[in-house]
Amino acid sequence: MTDEVVSVGPDTAFKDVAKLLAQYDISGVPVLDEEDRVVGVVSQTDLLAGRSPAGPPGPGSGTSTASPTAGDLMSAPAITAHAEETAADAARLMTRRGIERLPVVDVEDRLVGIVTRRDLLRMFLRPDAEIRRRVHEVLRDVAGVPDGDVETHVVDGIVTLDGTVQRRSQLSVLLGLIERLDGVVAVASRVTAGSDDMAVHHAGHARHAMPW
Repeated sequence: MTDEVVSVGPDTAFKDVAKLLAQYDISGVPVLDEEDRVVGVVSQTDLLAGRSPAGPPGPGSGTSTASPTAGDLMSAPAITAHAEETAADAARLMTRRGIERLPVVDVEDRLVGIVTRRDLLRMFLRPDAEIRRRVHEVLRDVAGVPDGDVETHVVDGIVTLDGTVQRRSQLSVLLGLIERLDGVVAVASRVTAGSDDMAVHHAGHARHAMPW
């Protein structure tokens, strides 16, 4: 993801949007409101479709001479991804919707970055050895799994885990973290949990809910 994003406001003029696309060699820009929320996206296709006809309008034509703005031209609502989604999720969404650039937003729908197809290709080309090292860091430093409890194999970005962790809740968090690592295409888990603390937690809630 790129966190330095070229963006425009709804009132940005047609020519200014076109200049930005040419200057930064990009295919589109997100349109932000005053609170940095993504309200739409203007692409090269939108600009070409909304281009004013050549020459001045004829008398009585009713055609406005005002230059169209980003708000007039943008595709809305914008297709976005949330920051907690994985690269694989973003790739599927971009393929399904046929888009080149995907704005990334936080829980309040404010822009935090943008993902392009080029970004995704770079992520998935990350060497297996580097992915394996990052997985080990997550196991040891984040999830607190002792060395040797979980074996890791990475082939073509597919991570296979085999071993045991202490608690089921720990496993759930662990898999979520690994799925979000750059370069990870998929995660196959054969990891078992020593105790099902999630079942105990749910059972405790059920007991508290009893009418007596």
